[in-house]
Amino acid sequence: MSRVLLSVGDPNGIGPEIAVKAAVALAGEPYLAPVLVADPYVVAPWVQQAGRRLREIDAPAVPDADAVDVLPVEALPDGELLPGTVSAEAGAATVAYLRAAVGAVQAGIGRAIVACPHSETAVNAAGIPFDGYPGLLADLSCVPRDHVFLLLVGGGLRIVHATLHERLGDALDRLTPELVARAASAAVGYLEGAGLVSPRIGIFGINPHAGEGGLFGRDDDRVTVPAVAALRDRGTDAVGPLGADLMLGPDRRSDFDACVAMYHDQGHVPVKLLAGRTASALSVGAGLTFSSVGHGAAFDIAGKGVADPEAVLRAVRLVGGRQVEVPA
Repeated sequence: MSRVLLSVGDPNGIGPEIAVKAAVALAGEPYLAPVLVADPYVVAPWVQQAGRRLREIDAPAVPDADAVDVLPVEALPDGELLPGTVSAEAGAATVAYLRAAVGAVQAGIGRAIVACPHSETAVNAAGIPFDGYPGLLADLSCVPRDHVFLLLVGGGLRIVHATLHERLGDALDRLTPELVARAASAAVGYLEGAGLVSPRIGIFGINPHAGEGGLFGRDDDRVTVPAVAALRDRGTDAVGPLGADLMLGPDRRSDFDACVAMYHDQGHVPVKLLAGRTASALSVGAGLTFSSVGHGAAFDIAGKGVADPEAVLRAVRLVGGRQVEVPA
């Protein structure tokens, strides 16, 4: 039985706790019941606390409501499980868990991956260049990094990001019509795969009012205008460029099945404002179904038993059932 794989993210964050809580909550839904990907000893205390037994598996398995299934990975050295601590060892384990999950999907053990929160600081401290799950997923899937994009889903919005974690000036310099069109096409591919026919895609302008006819710069003439034209030539129902404030206004946002943001904050702010920590962060364009949660590792509450698994539950339901919608 091919199942959703739930990589626990940074083992010193809240990932192990919320992964186990999500697995327990979904135990009564066999099609969604996930397999955790982690060092077994990292999740064992939370499994015991939940009154379940830990079952290690390395092949497709039918869920057992009394057990939490774990695909075992030996990644975090003994003595390095230190909840609330940012460490290179935990960063390396984060990557090892995701690598194992990708390999399991490729081997047919899983059909989709959900990843709990990571720490970019911890992963980079391990000597692994890392600016978020999309780039790492691209590397593990042997896909160019500029072909995999973050699609944030939540609060009634779906926003794919042409650029992500980088200095704003670098992001703007890197924008091209081809990059914007690829981001839009990656979102279209995901939505069509989820059953949405001919999705309408809105393209945010780079500058205020999409440049106002050159009054506020010619960047949109250079990038977003030709991107929209290219998308339309390919048969995509693309609209824009329009100012993000106009496109996301209450009278317009429902006109679009997804929008393309030009840089991190342009897309993150509206989704985080409306969805908070319950947003799902899909990576699209890598050729496999993947989502992470829209919040961080919360080191301040790690190990305390108070973390909320709601974002994990939404992400599992999103990729596990290939739902198009996420409740606001």
